[in-house]
Amino acid sequence: MRPTAVRRRSAPLEVVLLNQQRRRRIPAGRLRRVIQDAARALRVSGEVALVLTSDAPVRRLNARYRHQDKATDVLSFPGPHGGRFAPGVKKRRSRIHSGDSESREVGLGDIVISLDRAARNAPRFGRTLSQELEILTLHGFLHILGYDHETDDGTMDRLESRLRKRLIGTGARSARERPS
Repeated sequence: MRPTAVRRRSAPLEVVLLNQQRRRRIPAGRLRRVIQDAARALRVSGEVALVLTSDAPVRRLNARYRHQDKATDVLSFPGPHGGRFAPGVKKRRSRIHSGDSESREVGLGDIVISLDRAARNAPRFGRTLSQELEILTLHGFLHILGYDHETDDGTMDRLESRLRKRLIGTGARSARERPS
């Protein structure tokens, strides 16, 4: 199966979407807008890769990088310029300027979503697959910016709740909705 990459410019953030499956239709434009709107709200710029795949690749990545040999719904991998936007983390500009007055977007990180897991979880949470993917995309984006609900004092949960209401139209994530 050949992956499909979609790249579109949209200030302040560029989203590279890689769909590694063909079984399910995905709301590519909507997922891209969720990330771009969140980036605008948080005043960050750069480039984010969003990978939509199945359980098997997610399980391999989870085993390799988190030492958990199981699939999960979303994984986030901050890039060299990601992880610097959460409170308490020193902020840096995410745009690199070359000597000729041009600039290029720099990688904030990668978000990898298991469509298999999202499709199983969506009805469990009373959502459509599209809604579940939007929520996972936002959740993953906050992680690549350095937010971590497992170690902070609720900062990420509060921010995610506000952004979900504003950008997606859904309320706060409950404890049962934590990525599995």
